[in-house]
Amino acid sequence: MSPDNQAAARVAVAPPSHAFVPAPKTPKVANAGLFRVIVIGLLAIAVLAPVGLIVYQSFLNAPFFSARAKLSLDAYAYVLNDPSFYKALGTTAMFAFGMVAVAVPLGGILAFLITRTDIRFKRTLEVLVLVPMFISSIVLAFGYTVSIGPTGFLSLFVRDIIGFVPWNIYNLPGMIVIAGLSHVPHVYLYVSAAMKNLPSDLEEAARTSGANIWQVSRDVTLPMVLPSLIFAASLNILLGFETFGIPLVLGDPNGIMVLTTYIYKLTTLFGTPTYQLMAVVAMVLVLITIPLVWMQRRLLRNSRRYAALGGKGARVSTLKLGRGGQITALSVIALWLFVSVGLPVGGITVRAFVNAWGEGVNLFSQLTFANFDGLLEVPSLVRGMINTMILSVVGGALAVGIYLLIGLAGHRNNGISNTVLDYIVLLPRALPGLIVGLAFFWVFLFIPLLTPLRPTLISLFVAYVVVGLSYGLRLLQGTLIQVAPELEESARTTGATIGRTWRDVVIPIVRPGLAGAWALIMIIFLREYATGVYLMGAGTEVIGSLMVSLLQTGAMSTIAALALISIIMTGAGLALALRLGARIHD
Repeated sequence: MSPDNQAAARVAVAPPSHAFVPAPKTPKVANAGLFRVIVIGLLAIAVLAPVGLIVYQSFLNAPFFSARAKLSLDAYAYVLNDPSFYKALGTTAMFAFGMVAVAVPLGGILAFLITRTDIRFKRTLEVLVLVPMFISSIVLAFGYTVSIGPTGFLSLFVRDIIGFVPWNIYNLPGMIVIAGLSHVPHVYLYVSAAMKNLPSDLEEAARTSGANIWQVSRDVTLPMVLPSLIFAASLNILLGFETFGIPLVLGDPNGIMVLTTYIYKLTTLFGTPTYQLMAVVAMVLVLITIPLVWMQRRLLRNSRRYAALGGKGARVSTLKLGRGGQITALSVIALWLFVSVGLPVGGITVRAFVNAWGEGVNLFSQLTFANFDGLLEVPSLVRGMINTMILSVVGGALAVGIYLLIGLAGHRNNGISNTVLDYIVLLPRALPGLIVGLAFFWVFLFIPLLTPLRPTLISLFVAYVVVGLSYGLRLLQGTLIQVAPELEESARTTGATIGRTWRDVVIPIVRPGLAGAWALIMIIFLREYATGVYLMGAGTEVIGSLMVSLLQTGAMSTIAALALISIIMTGAGLALALRLGARIHD
């Protein structure tokens, strides 16, 4: 994203020094302060209202809208004495830490190969390794079911050759491996950014002393990027506690529950909504994940101290892999891409175009387009596809505007208000999308003024904006920081207010970046599924939430068709993001 600095400079050029009359600063500061207060206040309401309602609901003995609801600790007593809760908590911890054990080493290796070596096809690989991050986890889980499940396409092929299927994706180790492989891009994203700025002097010195490429990565590169690896590990632990799709699809058939699926099972445990029990489990998740979010903020705040390792103007060159190293490196990446992308996407693609599948079924005799024709015959499925497009395209554009206002409120602001803003923005990250959607469902029930909006896409849009807040703001802050402070200062010295400086200088410069951010946020909205589970109703269906509900009916043909449409939409969004110059690998 190359900002048009010349155009902005023409706006910001100061008059000759003899004509310079400094404008009073007090009104500008007051206006900026008022703007920040308004933005932070509105943001706090949007974020803290659903969180506050979760807290309130957890201390009631019935749903908050029930006439018999009163303050009580009964919900805490039930959950904390339920063996299933502790089993789900232990499973969640094993799942999250196991996922880290898979994702962090592999993500670090991929980051080293792509950023620190002369591996071939580097620019293409930088995009391909992030693809799993943009595919919904429920789509990935379903894809693995039809490709390497007990009667999956590849499973049956392997069994015909060796007589048995050497893997099982319906147990905890299988879930951990699949989740870990799909979360490798989250590690790569942060570690590669750190590795790109490291000097190569120490690595080259190690090579000249006889160390091979793997010894260099272990003994030289690894210690220098350790802070980034720790950050990536904490992020993946957080994501592990929030994961819903993979445990629901792969764990639920065998009775394996994590905290998110435990909450889902509590929905109507006694035949009526048990929101108070769900709120208690949500509180447990918040208490677990908030320290992780706090640690992430500390790591991000202190990350700049490690930049000194590179030194200003440090020479960066790539390590030579050689012919054998090239083959090995490309083979490792190709194998990971095949397992992480090829298997699930291929499985979904095949399943979407056949009537039946399984042992003894000739797939070529089952080829059909009926699965897609069936989608057009069900009004709710048609609405789901249309709503998904509206929310992603139009909602994504509106979200960029909202994130831009929040970003401007914290732009060049080092005061206490910026610290408050940081914590408010990071708070939704401590909540799974399933819980955020449930909390907003309660908000739209609880506040009479908002009740008419509950059966509309506005309720989903608000929840999506909050869920994507941390990611979207990071995109916009990365764009805003490209604006040279001198340009803003020049405009301010001519008497321009902060608002006019933003309008005439900052926004014109970052406009190309806004287009790329819109495309990436559009993808995030496309892949979101858990947030809409409880907000879904007649008129608010989206593809992801429809797949969750269809899983309970076993309508695999319909799910496959919807999943393939979701993948096509996501692919188109990713292509658009790259076309608009989005820097998804920085």
